[in-house]
Amino acid sequence: MINKIISAISKAIYLEFGDKYEIYTEDVKQGLQEPCFSIFCINPSIRQFFDKRYKTTNTFSILYFPEKENIQEEINDVRERLFNCLEYISDENDLLRGTNMNTQVVDGVLNFLVNYDFFVTKTVTSDNMESFEGITKGVK
Repeated sequence: MINKIISAISKAIYLEFGDKYEIYTEDVKQGLQEPCFSIFCINPSIRQFFDKRYKTTNTFSILYFPEKENIQEEINDVRERLFNCLEYISDENDLLRGTNMNTQVVDGVLNFLVNYDFFVTKTVTSDNMESFEGITKGVK
């Protein structure tokens, strides 16, 4: 599901910013073409909520590397546009709402954080009980 969310984030950014901006979803060691975005999931977690329901928490970091002129003005513009275009993203069948959106700028790079959390239901098969040879009808 994380890969689907990354694709949906990438699509939302592309629709908002167009093809003037590169969008990376894998690590780039060299040759980063600015302006560009880099998307990755940090610290995904899952915890049992109730019975077979589990809550997944997925924090995504979208890094924006601006062009070298008017950096602060450009970052402020991109920040506002990201807040708008990433509030709701759509996967093939699902609509996800971004929460806990916040930003910080470090060394001229915008780090935009957003959570896409959702619930899943796990199904348990009863195959394990078929081989159980425990107590039946009070007889051992």
